[in-house]
Amino acid sequence: MLFSRHKNHLPTAEEALKGRPEPAFSVPDRHTVLGNPLTGPYPDGLVVADFGLGCFWGAERKFWQAPGVWTTLVGYQGGHTENPTYEEVCSGLTGHTEAVRVVFDPSITSYGALLKLFWESHDPTQGFRQGNDVGTQYRSTIHTHSAEQQAEAESSRAAYQSVLTGSGYGDITTEILPAGPFYPAEAYHQQYLDKNPAGYCGIGGTGVSCPIGVAPADG
Repeated sequence: MLFSRHKNHLPTAEEALKGRPEPAFSVPDRHTVLGNPLTGPYPDGLVVADFGLGCFWGAERKFWQAPGVWTTLVGYQGGHTENPTYEEVCSGLTGHTEAVRVVFDPSITSYGALLKLFWESHDPTQGFRQGNDVGTQYRSTIHTHSAEQQAEAESSRAAYQSVLTGSGYGDITTEILPAGPFYPAEAYHQQYLDKNPAGYCGIGGTGVSCPIGVAPADG
């Protein structure tokens, strides 16, 4: 219980753990389901999108199952600590959220389609939790890689807020901000539910559909 008091408080840069200049572990080369490399550089023409929607085990599976997704990997994003470990993130002292990096082919799917999957796969009104998973690392986030992604994500949030409000839900707490460093998680977290099909999955949506076509897809 040493770090329990930090679970619902985002640390400042001064409060956060110091971290390390290099990763404390290695990451596998390839995706166990899709067969493609986990880390970049990625082939020309592919697009990167980053999402946090609770425990990244179930969240990653949602995205690797989607059409047009070339690879996925889980990691830590939105915090202060450089190259954190899972235990450090769970302490609440790094400021990171559990995130999924999604690399997709825009000729097959769109950022808008991934946003729809994101909104419908979790409850974005819960603040520093997702279901029974409590802590800042489970907060809802979208980390954008362009002005176009930022605008489309904000538009989709407004559209989904409208239908959630009509269904009795509160305000969306999802952070939408430009992507900072993404630190891949440990090997055992990558495609965890492929390696452990009966493993824990805390992902669950509201049952409220996100409006289709909330923003025009690029191209």
